[in-house]
Amino acid sequence: MDTNTAAAQAAPLVAPPRAVHASKPATPTARRFRKLLALDDFEKAARRHLPRMVYGFVSGASETGSALRQSRAGYDRIALLPRTLMDVSGRTTSTRLFGTDYSAPIGICPFGGAAMVAYRGDLALARAARNTGVPMILSASSLIALEEVQRENPDAWFQAYLAGDLARIEPMVKRVADAGFGTLVVTADHPVPSNRENNLRNGFSMPIKITPQTVLDSMLHPSWLCGTILRTVLRHGIPHFENMDAHRGPPMFSQHAVRNINSRDQLAWSHVAAIRRMWQGKLVIKGVLSLGDVLKAKDAGADGVILSNHGGRQLDYAVAPIDMLPEIVAAKTGLVTMIDGGVRRGTDVLKALALGADFVFVGRPFLYAASIGGADAVEHAIGLLIDEINRDMALLGTRNRSEITSDLLR
Repeated sequence: MDTNTAAAQAAPLVAPPRAVHASKPATPTARRFRKLLALDDFEKAARRHLPRMVYGFVSGASETGSALRQSRAGYDRIALLPRTLMDVSGRTTSTRLFGTDYSAPIGICPFGGAAMVAYRGDLALARAARNTGVPMILSASSLIALEEVQRENPDAWFQAYLAGDLARIEPMVKRVADAGFGTLVVTADHPVPSNRENNLRNGFSMPIKITPQTVLDSMLHPSWLCGTILRTVLRHGIPHFENMDAHRGPPMFSQHAVRNINSRDQLAWSHVAAIRRMWQGKLVIKGVLSLGDVLKAKDAGADGVILSNHGGRQLDYAVAPIDMLPEIVAAKTGLVTMIDGGVRRGTDVLKALALGADFVFVGRPFLYAASIGGADAVEHAIGLLIDEINRDMALLGTRNRSEITSDLLR
């Protein structure tokens, strides 16, 4: 397990962990977001700010939404058993992952179309991650060139949606390597588009269709329309899908915007093994849930896996990642085991760590934050979560990652 085992081992290469007891005057940024006290607050604010179609795209899941609900419910079923009268001074949230020390065991999930939700959203997320010392994963479905995002945050990871075609895979992998990314994340759970009925009901589609419904929805949310879409078009032109392939993709309004989906259902473990041979950096497989797939990822040469049900956006009724974590950790595969889905509180992070996760990624709340306040709001959201982790570690009776174990759970 590639994590810090004691506070004395931490030698952060990035921003140090936030101190719970730090006392400093509130900055203008902090005062701006003073009513946002927890991650759920960002969703409430974003729901007012975003058009119904865009909010539904971010918040929605496939079909009945069961997989999304189960991801959250999995954490609710776990209780914490604190130890008291422990000396918890000198505690640290600092965590080592793939040889890099981060300020906390949390990171930002990839999210396609972020720049449609927030102005230059991928850059805002990358900047906030850099400033707070946590990892950020850029989605292949992003609307800003991966090279630009990497310049903003050299420590960012890249998540690829790949077709089962080595002739397309090889130049894409080369592009990511040439850009300077050190970690490649291959998505395994998206062979075909899922059935997201909520998008159709809300008027959202890809490519974006300009209809009376979408026009009215946009006009009723002028701060988003002017501050995100019109501002983007006036300054940077029509957004393109920049990172689906080795070359720039079509505009987001183009009927050819879904070209990369072709042949994704042919992607197989043999392609992962081929990627391992051509990729020199860290290789992570995202979207696995079964122990069998984790073992296949190991056999293919992966360095780590992210247990994920794609935020409930792919297979409906898919099992919650947190429910599969104990079985996979017990197998002692030697892979770095990460998890996402349903995390909203510092206690959720501690539950995942106690069950053996090496790292925890969070998605929607940070994108909601970017939509209402750019990088500053994302930094505030990350700060709130890190403060919760720090505080909850003290209340749980722990000082560092090595003390967060399964005997603290019921």
